Amino acid sequence: MSDTLLIRQDFPQLARTVYGKPLVYLDNAATSLRPHSVIARWIRSAERQTANLHRAVHRTAVEATDAYELARDAVRAFINAPEREEVIFTSGATHSINLAAFGIGEAFISAGDEIIVGEAEHHSNLVPWQMMCARKGARLVKLPVADSGELRTDLLPGLIGPQTKLVCVAHISNVLGLVNPVREVAEVCREHGVMLLVDGAQGVVHQPVDVQALGCDFYAFSGHKMYCAPGTGVLWGRRGLLEQMPPMFGGGEMIDTVRWEGSTWAPLPRKFEAGTQDISAVPCWVPAIEIQRQMAQPDDVRDYVYNALIGIPGLQLYGTTDDLSKKAPLFSFTVQGAHHEDLALILDKMGIAVRSGQMCAEPLMDRFGVTGMLRASFAPYNTMQEAEFFVSSLHKAVEMLR
Repeated sequence: MSDTLLIRQDFPQLARTVYGKPLVYLDNAATSLRPHSVIARWIRSAERQTANLHRAVHRTAVEATDAYELARDAVRAFINAPEREEVIFTSGATHSINLAAFGIGEAFISAGDEIIVGEAEHHSNLVPWQMMCARKGARLVKLPVADSGELRTDLLPGLIGPQTKLVCVAHISNVLGLVNPVREVAEVCREHGVMLLVDGAQGVVHQPVDVQALGCDFYAFSGHKMYCAPGTGVLWGRRGLLEQMPPMFGGGEMIDTVRWEGSTWAPLPRKFEAGTQDISAVPCWVPAIEIQRQMAQPDDVRDYVYNALIGIPGLQLYGTTDDLSKKAPLFSFTVQGAHHEDLALILDKMGIAVRSGQMCAEPLMDRFGVTGMLRASFAPYNTMQEAEFFVSSLHKAVEMLR
C-alpha cells in the first residue's frame, strides 16, 4: 500500500460519498480535514479535561493547563521560536493579525506613518491594517504583484521611506499559490529598520517554517488549515516587540493586578490571552503538528495538475512560474465562457469539492480584472488518481458550459 493510501486511512471524512460518488476534497486551502489523532485528542479534552486554565488547583484544572501549555511547547519547536512565551494562542490567523495590528498600531504607529502590504493579501492581512491606519492616521502602501502573480520585491526598497514602519506579506498566497521570498523581504526590512509581519496561514502547510531563519518579526497562522481543530491559531512575535505592545482584550487571565485606579498586565504570553481559551481545541496542536511533520505532498501531483491546467484552451491560470519548487499545490484559474461558480457546482455533482469566488482577496481579483476564480487545492492525502479525475471532470464541465 502506498504512503498516500496509508495517510488517507487516518482521515475519516475521505471515506464519505457525496451524490453517490466518492468525495474528492480539493478545498484544503480553505480548511484541511482532520485525522483520527486530532479528533481523539479533542474528544479526550472535552470528555475528561474540561476546566479553566491556570486558575484552580484541582486535578482536572492542572491536567487541562498542562495539556494547553504542552501545545505551546509543541508550536514553539515547530516554528523554532526562540522562547515559548512568544507563542500566543488565538482563534486563527485572522484573530492573530488583528491582535498584532492593534498592538503595533498603539505602540509604534503615529499619524503620517506608512504600512506596506502585498497586493495579493487575504482580506485578513489587509482589512486590519486599513482599520489601524484609519485609527492612527497612517497610510497604506501597496506592494504590487507581476502579471505572473510573483510579488514585486524588486520594488520594495523604493517603496520604503522614512515614515515606513511595517511590511506585511503572505508566505504563500491563498490565491496564487506562489512561495514569496520572505527571507529577501526580511533582509530589506532589516536594512531599513522596518518590522515585517508574515501571514503564514498557507506557509505552515506547504513550507518548513523557522521564524528565526526567515528573519521576520511576526508570523501568524491557523490550525484549521493544517489538520488541527477549528478555532485555533497562533501569533508569534519577537519578545522585545510584544513587551511594548498593549493587549487588545481585557479581562480575566491577562492581568497581573487590578485596582479601581488601573490594572497591570500579566507576563507574556498571558497578556494577550484574555478570558477562557478553547480548552479542548488547543491541545490538538500536538497531534496536528505530528501529522504535519509526517506528511509531504508528492511533487508529481503538483506538477501534473499545473501542466494539465496550462494546457486547457481558454483556461487562465493565476500564479505561474518556471520553477515549480516555488509553487504550492494550489491552483486558481478562470475559463473563458464558463462562470467559476457554474464550474464549481458541476464539479460538486461529480463529487469534487473546490472553491469558487473571490477567495477573500477582492483587490487581487480587481488586479486581474475578474469577478472570481475557481480554486483547487491539494493536500498530501490527495492521490494522483484524484488529480487525474479532477482534470478529466474539469474538461467535461467546461464542455457542458460552452
